[in-house]
Amino acid sequence: MTRGEGDPTIEPDRRPPTVADQLAREVKRLRKEADISQRVLASMIGYSRQYVTMTEWEDSNLPSPEVIAAIDNALEANGALVALRAQADGDRQARRRTAATSLATTDEPGKSLTANVFSPFNLESVPAEYIPELGCAGAVAWSDVEQVKEATRRAATAENLHGGGSANTAASQQLYAFAPLVRGRAASDTRQALFEAVGNLSGVAAFAAFDIADFVTADQHSRFALWCADAAGSWELRASTLADMARMTAYTSGADNALSLIELAQVRSDRLSATTRAMLSALRAQFLAALGRTDETLAEVARSDDYFADSTPGEDPPWMCYYDEAEHLGSTGKALIPVALARNQMELAAPRIGQAIRRQGQSYPRSRTFSLIRLATLTMRIGDPKKAAKLGMQAATQSKPLHSQRIRDELQVLSRASIKHLAVPEVNGLYSVLTDDSEMSEVSE
Repeated sequence: MTRGEGDPTIEPDRRPPTVADQLAREVKRLRKEADISQRVLASMIGYSRQYVTMTEWEDSNLPSPEVIAAIDNALEANGALVALRAQADGDRQARRRTAATSLATTDEPGKSLTANVFSPFNLESVPAEYIPELGCAGAVAWSDVEQVKEATRRAATAENLHGGGSANTAASQQLYAFAPLVRGRAASDTRQALFEAVGNLSGVAAFAAFDIADFVTADQHSRFALWCADAAGSWELRASTLADMARMTAYTSGADNALSLIELAQVRSDRLSATTRAMLSALRAQFLAALGRTDETLAEVARSDDYFADSTPGEDPPWMCYYDEAEHLGSTGKALIPVALARNQMELAAPRIGQAIRRQGQSYPRSRTFSLIRLATLTMRIGDPKKAAKLGMQAATQSKPLHSQRIRDELQVLSRASIKHLAVPEVNGLYSVLTDDSEMSEVSE
């Protein structure tokens, strides 16, 4: 595990600057030169503030061409940002080819997967704080692996019950405490299990950070989780981590980039459990739907259903325990919402989401709240606004104990959908609740 020539674990401050970094700095410079805040710029281009924030972060995922084109126009850059983005994309492709050549000539263990070659997340940089340069954890026993697993279970439970909030800090602290174990001496089977356990913990920490819009931390933890999957030779953890990265990417830079990641996760799906394949297909369907590829969405949902019918939960890896029938219904139902809206047929999506709500129990209040919001929004747009208002009130009430910026964002979508029905008293009441800053600030604090 020591670093050497060609080793991908380079400290971030030694990473040479990229054209993508230059693009991030230029967006920030032009915005400040125009004396425009991130929030104002976001409203000018029709994207959320998170999109604008991400474009100004160095060492981050490359923003989509559409976002950069909109910013270029708003800041009157006369195509300079668009050209720089194209140059950054070429630079990224060149770096991938270099990484591919490097990996092809190395004899180091743990390089059997090709995640590092294809990921757009600059995996050659593993933050040094995860694996200190000096020192060694000594001998690692199976009891150490069990401790990591237990810490992961606690972090995942806290996140499911309360949202990212406090779970983010706790999960990150546990991750930094256990990550140095990967430098320790261990038997081969213990070592593989250790890398999987630490990688799973890093994935949970990443999603807790993502839930409260701490995208920098989420990105760093995700990279480390994928690095652990690669080192363990774990196709299952690799696929699950890439799926989480795809979810984050869909939120921050659009469905097209997310689709590329999820299709990467599906490489060698013959090595994955039926449950994992069902989860990947459900996500792919969501991204296809967001891109308006309706027929492909329906086919992918059917494929996900077929995979899920073949699931054997007892054979799934521990990080897939969340993907039960309720999660499958909610995930595929979400994919079908754009199809239902395009065809003005609620029945294409509403029954699945309704079943998910009924099956999502006490252990997954956050998932149930998401489902309630989505069903309320769908119903508000093409169904009965009074029924939508009732569902929306339930969602708003259930969201209060959950510290999740993503839930707040989805509630804002519901509030916008409510505007056309404000003449309906029930909808007007919901809209007042959703737009009351003192009420809704509790969701993300």
